[in-house]
Amino acid sequence: MLRPIRISPPAAKPVSLEEARLHCRLDAGDDDAVVTALIDAAISHLDGWSGVLGRCLINQGWRMSLSDWPACRFIRLPFPDVSAATVKYYDPDNAEQAVSMSFVTRLEDERGTLIRFSDEFAFPSVFDDRGDSVQVEFTAGYGANSTDVPQAIRTAILLMVAHWYNNREASIAGQQSEIPFGASALIAPFRRVGV
Repeated sequence: MLRPIRISPPAAKPVSLEEARLHCRLDAGDDDAVVTALIDAAISHLDGWSGVLGRCLINQGWRMSLSDWPACRFIRLPFPDVSAATVKYYDPDNAEQAVSMSFVTRLEDERGTLIRFSDEFAFPSVFDDRGDSVQVEFTAGYGANSTDVPQAIRTAILLMVAHWYNNREASIAGQQSEIPFGASALIAPFRRVGV
C-alpha cells in the first residue's frame, strides 16, 4: 500500500481570518499575513495524513493506491468520515477500469473506514508493472463547511493561533511555547489512535 495522496484540497478552512482576528483581539488588517500563516500552521498540525488527529477536517479528496487486490477482500482507508468513494484498477493492457459500486460496501469501525468487496466480485487481473494498479479515490472530512467541523476542534485552532501569535519564539524563559494545554484537551477526543 502506498502513502495516500491528496488530490483535491478543502474548499474552506475550519476557521476564518476574521474569527482568528477576533479571538486574538486584533483590528482589521493587523498582522493579517502572520495570522493567516498561523491558521494554516494549526490546520496543518491537525489535518490530513500528517496531522496529529489522523483525520480530515473539511471535505477533501484523496487517493489510496495498492499494487494488487487485497487478499482479505477489504481496503482500510487512512481516514474516518468518508462520504464518497470510487474504486478503479488498471487491467493487463494498462487501461483504467472502474469497479461497479454495487460490489463495494463502505463500512466504519473504531479505526476508520473500510472498503469491502462483496464475495460475488471476482478480482480481475491487473497490470503487473504498476505499483498503483488498484486505486480508491475518496472524499473524507466532517463536511464542506467550517461549521461542519466540531466546535471543540475549531476552538483549539483559535487557541493555537492566539498562543503562537502572542509567543513567537520557540521557547520563553525556559518554558516551551508549543500547543497550549487547553487546545490539547479539546482535540484529544477526536484523535484516532492505533492507526
